[in-house]
Parts: sequence; structure tokens; C-alpha cells
Amino acid sequence: MIEQHYWNAVAARSRQADGAFVYAVTTTGVYCRPSCPSRRPRRQNVQFFPLPEAAERAGYRPCRRCHPRQQNANDHAAERVRQACRLIDAALEEGDSGAPRLDRLGAAVGASAHQLHRLFKRQLGISPRDFAAARRLARVKARLRHGDGVAGALYEAGYGSSSRLYERSDAQLGMTPATYRKQGQGMTIAFTIVACPLGRLLVAATERGISAVSLGESDPALAAALAAEYAAAEIRRDDAALGRWVTAILAHLDGAMPDLALPLDLRATAFQWRVWRELQKIPYGETASYAAIARRIGQPKAVRAVASACADNRTALVIPCHRVIRQDGALGGYRWGVERKAKLLAAEKKAAGKQPSAVGGQPPRSLG
Repeated sequence: MIEQHYWNAVAARSRQADGAFVYAVTTTGVYCRPSCPSRRPRRQNVQFFPLPEAAERAGYRPCRRCHPRQQNANDHAAERVRQACRLIDAALEEGDSGAPRLDRLGAAVGASAHQLHRLFKRQLGISPRDFAAARRLARVKARLRHGDGVAGALYEAGYGSSSRLYERSDAQLGMTPATYRKQGQGMTIAFTIVACPLGRLLVAATERGISAVSLGESDPALAAALAAEYAAAEIRRDDAALGRWVTAILAHLDGAMPDLALPLDLRATAFQWRVWRELQKIPYGETASYAAIARRIGQPKAVRAVASACADNRTALVIPCHRVIRQDGALGGYRWGVERKAKLLAAEKKAAGKQPSAVGGQPPRSLG
């Protein structure tokens, strides 16, 4: 209901809604204020965020027409968080390696350290320290995209050493900084396609980990989709190189290997990684609702964004997005077909010795 209200405001280009939220368009990577005069996007391509900083943390950039960062705040708590975010950005601009101390940030915006930490968690879903880390990494990404060398981008963003950047690169860049700078050029991806209980199974990987696990009916279609996903990479078929990982995935499908912990090499936003990590915590044979996952990552209103992150998952089974269903127990969508999702859940419940639940949307015990 809240998102429908937000969408109505966007559709009406309501100036009264400015400051209450911003909306981001997945197809353009831009976020706007509700009254933005730009062409209205399709509803399925829109995500909503409580603050501009939250949209930027998810990888979106501000619109140059409506300047959503400059909108007047209509919420005192949100304005305090905005002020703190601006102070953090200013510190990073000056070359500081991290956020100002929480007590100093709080004093600057008229709140105690505890109050400010709580406001950050409520408004953005993360702590001030995590926000500073995300903004610092965003600065590295921007520098790399503009052609700067890794060393220059690293030190300009305030990293004290290259090891600090590379510690985060696997989880947040999805690849090394040098590879990110070249937009994936130079990557070599090997793949294989085999039969499985759900049709045809494609597994693709770099030397660092799995980049794709796809399900389908046609080998040419699976291979073509992989080539389109990684257009700048060198892709080759290598059945032998992937044998160990394929064996593990097939054993998982047969119920012989419930815990499928395989290395990954994926491109993703920080928000997507947060969602995917929560998916990997859902126990074999159980399910969680999209709403439950949104709560677990500290953004209870981001249900639709969680669903989008599930839809963007390119590694079936390894990141078990099939275990996320609607709160009313309905299956919801699945990148590789709802019928496959139903078969996967039924097989996992059977292998785990569980009876199907009447309300599958309850969060699993391990997420509590």
C-alpha cells in the first residue's frame, strides 16, 4: 500500500511528495524526486528509497533535471541523517580514511551518538560507518570508470593500502578493481552444459569462482544468454575444467549435498550482495518471504527491491533465490520458471524430511 501511494505520487508528479522519498529507475540507473518532469518510467522498472543517500548506496545516481539531493526535507529525523551523510561525504572529499567519530557526527546534527546510529539504521538500513565505507568504495568505482589507474583511485578515495581495497573488491565490486576498470574486458569465462532433473544446466566460471548457473531447455539459448550477459569477456566451453563444481551442483539437486558453498565471481551492487547473503542463510528445505528478507537486511519497505535482487541473481541454486516466496505463501516469480521453482522446493522439503507448510512465507528459524 505504501509503494502504491508512492507510485501514485510519481504518476501525478506531486510536489507535495518531494522530500518524503525518491524513486529510482532500474533501466537508466538514475533516481529522481516524485515531481521530476522527465518521462514517466514503467512501474516494473521503479524502486523507492526513503532518502537520496539510500538510492546512491544501491548504485543509482541523481537526476540532472530535478536534482533530488537538493529537495527540502519534510522530516526532521531524515534531515539529520542527510546532514550526517553530507558531513561524511565532506570528510571523504578532504581525504579522510573513514567517517568522523559517531559522537562528533551526532553533536554536529543535534543528536546523541546512539540516536544517530539508530536513525541511520532506520532510514538507510546501515550504520554511519557502513555508509562511509560504501561511499568510499563508490568513489573508487567512479574513478575507475573514468579511466584512473587503480593506485590513484585507491589513494584518492582514502584507502590507506591496496589490501584494504582488495579485501572489499570480491564482495562489492564482484571482481578485482583492475577488471572493473575495464568493464570486465580480459575476463575468461569457461562454461559447460549438462543434463539435470530440471532440464539443461549451464555452469560458467572464471578462475576465481562461479559467474553463472542457469537452467533451461535449449543448449544454444543458454550459451547465447551467457554471451549476452558477459559481452566483453572471452567465453569458451571447457567441460573438464568445471567437472568438480558441476558434480557438486548435481549432488545438491539430488539432495545429497544440502549446503552448496561454492566460490562466486559476480558483478553486483552492494544492496544485491546483502540480499544474496541473506538468501544463502535460508536453511535447506525451508523458505522465507520477500518481506522477511527485507526486514533482515534492515530495510522493511524494500520488498520490491528484494524481489528485484532475486530476479537479478544469475547463479541458480548457489544463491538459492527459489527459497524466497510471497508472504501469502504464493511462489512469486523465478528467473528460470515458476514450475522449476515449485519442483525445487518440493524436492528440498522431501529430502529434508519436511512437510510442505500451509504458509510458506514465514521466515526460517536461522534468520530469526
